[in-house]
Amino acid sequence: MSSLTTTAALPASARSPTGGAGSADRLDPRRVMAFIAMCFGMFMAFLDIQIVSASLAEIQAGLSASADEIPWVQTSYLIAEVIAIPLSGFLSRALGTRLLFSLSAAGFTLASVMCGFSSSIGSMIVWRALQGFIGGGMVPTVFAAAYVIFAGPRQKLVAPVVGLIATLAPTIGPTVGGYVTEALSWHWLFFVNIVPGIIVTISTWLLIDFDKPDYSLLDHFDWWGLLFMAGFLGALEYALEEGPRNDWFEDGAIVFWSFISAASAIAFFVRVLTARVPIVDLRAFADRNFAVGSLFSFVLGIGLYGLTYLYPVYLAQVRGYNAMMIGDTMFISGMAMFFSAPIVGQLSQRFDPRYVLMAGFLLFAFGTWQMTSLTRDWDFWELFWPQIFRGIGLMCAIVPVTNTALGTLTPDRMKNASGLFNLMRNLGGAIGLAAINTVLNDRMDLHLARLHEAVNWSRLPAMETWSKLTQSLPGSDAQMMALKQMSLMVRGQALVMSFADVFWILTALFVVLAALGVMLRKPRAPAPGAAAEAH
Repeated sequence: MSSLTTTAALPASARSPTGGAGSADRLDPRRVMAFIAMCFGMFMAFLDIQIVSASLAEIQAGLSASADEIPWVQTSYLIAEVIAIPLSGFLSRALGTRLLFSLSAAGFTLASVMCGFSSSIGSMIVWRALQGFIGGGMVPTVFAAAYVIFAGPRQKLVAPVVGLIATLAPTIGPTVGGYVTEALSWHWLFFVNIVPGIIVTISTWLLIDFDKPDYSLLDHFDWWGLLFMAGFLGALEYALEEGPRNDWFEDGAIVFWSFISAASAIAFFVRVLTARVPIVDLRAFADRNFAVGSLFSFVLGIGLYGLTYLYPVYLAQVRGYNAMMIGDTMFISGMAMFFSAPIVGQLSQRFDPRYVLMAGFLLFAFGTWQMTSLTRDWDFWELFWPQIFRGIGLMCAIVPVTNTALGTLTPDRMKNASGLFNLMRNLGGAIGLAAINTVLNDRMDLHLARLHEAVNWSRLPAMETWSKLTQSLPGSDAQMMALKQMSLMVRGQALVMSFADVFWILTALFVVLAALGVMLRKPRAPAPGAAAEAH
């Protein structure tokens, strides 16, 4: 809905250089409609990253899965997606946007149906991985199309649309998932994609016409490069997902897959630099703005996916919220993003985008700094303003980052660079989540040890608390029950203190990134039709 409303208001611009001659003053309405359809497809792909996160317990019960198996509903999607995103640049050049996006939308819809019909955890993991791989092909294609269709100065107008979808969809994923599961069942987390998926498939097949395929590239498809890239990124994603749960290198499987990732990474980079037609072209990183913009995209991934994870964990484990209550609370960030997107778009045009970016990271830092005072009693209203600052900060950061990193590249480099740009955001999310979980576990152990030293029989407050609890509990085993309650209270307090430590680290990270904004060069405003001339 957001992409439709915002995009429909965009003015016309030049016809894409890959589509032939065009005009800087008028944009074919057919291409606007094609872009809107593509935005809906990308929204589905982003939404499905997090839509199951608030409903994993219901899926686990429905599939009779173990506690070790159910995280793979999420992990399989992420591993497959992170492999598909950089591959999408090559496939888009070889097959053309029309064929690639239509096949991706159709395949994503089919995989969603099969996920909903899954009766075992094994089949769910297979179809979820396929869903992630196919969905990963849609995401960077939209970013590239935005800068091809809306050439010239109008690129700054379309960036808020793409940025809103990229940040809003995963943010409201737990909210949508909670409502759908509560109102219907977990199966409908996947069935909701059917009607939009069919519409997107048909629309993109009929409307996309702004580039042509180059099937000759398939004759030089680098299968070894694909194998090495899959080993590098897939094994890395597995290690990052499972590492915090299994004490990292204390676990043999983590050691094995980390070795596979490292060896594959070496082989991948050697192959990319020597292959006649590399599966991923890394030359975009030679552009300073793209390289620094990708770094900012990496940290944005930490903020986007890390906080989308932290808030629900706090609300579930400390406050005892169910999926619906978590969704209601998390919805605030989504609303802040939605209403601030057009304002940020205007600010990015009127002011130096570097200052808007720096302000975004500082707002993000202010929101996480507020969370460093977290207690176990914080509820909706205590979390209200941190989420507002988070939502506005995300929009202020992602719009100038996207414009700065992609807006000045030539069209022949856009498709490949878009895949790398989105890959950096997803890798930031994966590495950020692994780091957050590791810090939470380590600080939890530290705070528990310190609190156990403080809560002992020689401390009067501890004895008074134990005495009051014992008197309030019935039965002959009231003393043991009181000790158990005190133990739970200590664990709860240690967990809250661990959350506060993580928010301190995130605050420092965002402040440092805001300072690094001076490394960006101010992008020159592209003239109308400049893209066509570049091509």
